[in-house]
Amino acid sequence: MPPDTSNEWRGRAPTDEKEGVLATVHYIKRGSFDATLRIAGTLLADREDLIHKTVGRMLREVGKRDRQREEAFLQAHHRQMPRTMFRCAIEKFPEEKRRGHLKGTPLLAVYPAINLSEEGLDSGN
Repeated sequence: MPPDTSNEWRGRAPTDEKEGVLATVHYIKRGSFDATLRIAGTLLADREDLIHKTVGRMLREVGKRDRQREEAFLQAHHRQMPRTMFRCAIEKFPEEKRRGHLKGTPLLAVYPAINLSEEGLDSGN
């Protein structure tokens, strides 16, 4: 499991935050998604479009290896997630599902098998 470095780079320039998110690709490639998802959660309220795109792309990378884990994160956080981040994250979803998400179809209606508490992502929303 990667160390918890999710707040070491907060408050710096947007390019530093982007590099921090991109650095988690090392763990994603090895099947460990915790660091990426933890950092993505801390950046939901970030104002920079550059960060939204980068986090969305890393979520998409998580989804390439574990779609259910990505979908669980999206289900837990889609209401707070910036639109650009969400669009980047679902870019490779099947066309019908992607269109449904963009129209506001609740994720659980599309993915009823997702168990948020099992994934450790239940945020109480």
